[in-house]
Amino acid sequence: MSKSQLSNQLPDYQITRLPDSSGIPRLPDSSLGQAAPIPWYLWCSALAVTSAYIGGYWDISWHRSIGRDTFWSPPHMAIYACGVLAGIASGYLILTTTFGRSAPLREVSVRIWGFTGPLGAFILAWGGVAMLASAPFDDWWHNAYGLDVKIVSPPHMVLAAGFFGIELGTVMLLLAFMNRSGDEVRSRLQKLFLYVGGTVICESLLLRMEYINRSDMHSALFYIVVALGTPAVLVAIAVASRQRWACTIMAAVYTAFGLAFLWILPLVPAEPKLGPVLHQVTHLIPWEFPLLVVVPALAIDLILQRVSSWRPLAGGLVTGLVFLLTFVAVQWPFASFLMTPLARNWFFGAHYMDFSTPPQSSYARHLFYANETQQFWPGMMLAALMACLMVWLGLHAGRAMQKVKR
Repeated sequence: MSKSQLSNQLPDYQITRLPDSSGIPRLPDSSLGQAAPIPWYLWCSALAVTSAYIGGYWDISWHRSIGRDTFWSPPHMAIYACGVLAGIASGYLILTTTFGRSAPLREVSVRIWGFTGPLGAFILAWGGVAMLASAPFDDWWHNAYGLDVKIVSPPHMVLAAGFFGIELGTVMLLLAFMNRSGDEVRSRLQKLFLYVGGTVICESLLLRMEYINRSDMHSALFYIVVALGTPAVLVAIAVASRQRWACTIMAAVYTAFGLAFLWILPLVPAEPKLGPVLHQVTHLIPWEFPLLVVVPALAIDLILQRVSSWRPLAGGLVTGLVFLLTFVAVQWPFASFLMTPLARNWFFGAHYMDFSTPPQSSYARHLFYANETQQFWPGMMLAALMACLMVWLGLHAGRAMQKVKR
């Protein structure tokens, strides 16, 4: 591919190189007086993570409403479209950078196995391969063992690993562009970066849904599971973005997706294809009302604006405790409300049950699972320790992410 062809395909701000203090090319704010567009492959990567999350949530709803269906069901196609989109974006970046002698991204790329490209593109490519490889594995698993009993199955974990690889690759790709950009372009990339961060929160909580349903919400295990990873992702991406309200924005993305699914999916007709049918189902069954993580996310933003100069250990201790305490303060009473008849409507969705829920189960009777006091308080102490550790890790990761430029 000739230099002129590459110049026509890549945005002007990638070709105009303004070195920063480290010697790595920086992206200017505009070209010819117009705001530089975000490259199509960054949009493609963001679309990939969106497709996977929508497909994953839709697939869970499909299983709860219809049961095991063909491999070629619409939710599966949405999931595996993620791998295809990631492959298109990463393949384009790696191949054009490797074989284009005057490739604009060559100076800000890494070399792996004889190929050259942005680090994020290589992670994207790995994630896409893992996702697509999980497809025949999942099909074989169902043929051998039947209907999914748990979300956590070997093929689903391969799929999840691939998806998180695609998310990490997208985050790294956006980071590199954002950290090399001028102020105006950086502001636009920052919004896309925080949106992708919100999908990371969405997917991580979706994979843990078996342990965070409303009957779990008065148990210590529920708070341990939520504290495992969630504060780390929020803080790392917030620090890396340098946006004052980054955690709140990411939590708002999670909440918006959750509410959209809760209100839209029941409008789609569906009925079980498997038995026994323990609850009559006539439409797609969504998951529950989204967790109120937007409140502790707001608290984290307020704290981070005041402890940015603190050592990570002190910042992690304070911010982690604030995260857990604010989350307990809002989620505990809200969980009690979800058990009441007032929450059994289209808005809160507490009346939705999948077709295989036993009528005598605590979940079907709107009761909390039994919880022994002797186990509860040690568990809550573990949740507090976990939250502090996650924030500490997030602070270190976020500061390291600020330096990513390749």
